[in-house]
Amino acid sequence: MIAHLDGIAFWAQRLPGWDVASAVFIGASAAPAGIARRPAPDLLPPTERRRAPDTVALAIEVAARACKAASISPAEPASVFATTHGDLAITDYLCANLLESPLHTSPTRFHNSVHNAAAGYWCIAAGNHAPYTTISVAGYTFGAGLLEALTQLESQQRPVLFVAYDAEASGPLATLVSSRGLVGAGLLLSPCRGVSTVAELHWSLAGQSPVPITEPSPQNAPWVAGNAMASCLPLFEALARRSTPVTLAAGPALALQLEIR
Repeated sequence: MIAHLDGIAFWAQRLPGWDVASAVFIGASAAPAGIARRPAPDLLPPTERRRAPDTVALAIEVAARACKAASISPAEPASVFATTHGDLAITDYLCANLLESPLHTSPTRFHNSVHNAAAGYWCIAAGNHAPYTTISVAGYTFGAGLLEALTQLESQQRPVLFVAYDAEASGPLATLVSSRGLVGAGLLLSPCRGVSTVAELHWSLAGQSPVPITEPSPQNAPWVAGNAMASCLPLFEALARRSTPVTLAAGPALALQLEIR
């Protein structure tokens, strides 16, 4: 099956943008020396931009950048949001607050703790009334989320925005679910080739155990090391090179095979 890729977005604290990241991934330039704190998405009003947790700011930024690269209105595509853990910092806050002062739990932080918070913010900010899906499949989240987006694209024949992101773990939770830094990725997929199409994704599924996943290049792995969404890196390296086949794990015995043309 074939998906047309019209927009790419990538954000990490040392690679805050796809133009920067793609050049680093192919060895054409060095990564910036500074560490970016987090994105500040223009799509959110200033007050919401300040209040939004890192996960929401990150997801909306890469979603908006992918749409801009594809020259599509943010209000148009259906969307699939994938995050392994949601917002671990807020979950840690809620757990501590329920233990120490349960009657003083912040309603704002509570509604930001749900797994589909970023997708909800996106739909409101973008004025998007198209269907959205949020997904988490532990260590298979990126591959499973991309498979969901590709399946929706194939079955519905309408543009689909895929957004994957994870943030820093904190407090006692960090001893159980490890994640460091911020990593976000966005892909705008279309059923037809258009003026914004930058690549074709030829994809198929295979049942294999264990799944022979594509490993990231040793020189690029440190840029996302420790983040729960680090499994996205081999695909984005391949997109930067425009040639390398990639196999992602979409489940315990499910291989998502992609060829970029």
